[in-house]
Amino acid sequence: MSQAFGSLATACFLLGIVMPSFAADAVNGKDIATRWCASCHVVERGQTSATDQAPPFASIGKAPEFDQNKLAFLLLMPHPNMPSLSLNRAEIADLADYIRSLR
Repeated sequence: MSQAFGSLATACFLLGIVMPSFAADAVNGKDIATRWCASCHVVERGQTSATDQAPPFASIGKAPEFDQNKLAFLLLMPHPNMPSLSLNRAEIADLADYIRSLR
């Protein structure tokens, strides 16, 4: 009985390591925003430089229709002034969670 419990505990531990976390991470989203978006968008309060042609992330996050799916679509079909980014689903979720936190 204890061997079965030990095997089950080991399997659960290994699955926890292998399985990706499904919760979005706003801290990682902020890192992504700072790295990829801050040259054009205001991505955090107190940022002093950005272009006036890109909306601030706080404004994007306040839009009622903003969600992770809309952000993913915008990143897949960027407008001409926006560079093509190769973010995976988890990174998009993290970025969306960060933008949503700025409301």
